[in-house]
Amino acid sequence: MKTGRTLLLTLPLLFALSACNKPPEPTLGSNNKDSLNDALDRRPNEQARDAVESTGDALKEAGGEIKDAVKDASK
Repeated sequence: MKTGRTLLLTLPLLFALSACNKPPEPTLGSNNKDSLNDALDRRPNEQARDAVESTGDALKEAGGEIKDAVKDASK
């Protein structure tokens, strides 16, 4: 009876530990390739992509400033 309980308690633990064992993610993927090409300015349409990225950064910054202004005005 005691071995049955022990077995019932160890089997779920064993399955949980085996489920946590994931294979390693690949180190060279398309995202890393894009990052490398971005750093070396070798992406297709580099000027347009840089303009879009800088516009997005400016919008995020402006959104943060608007958020701060609204918080200050509501106090």
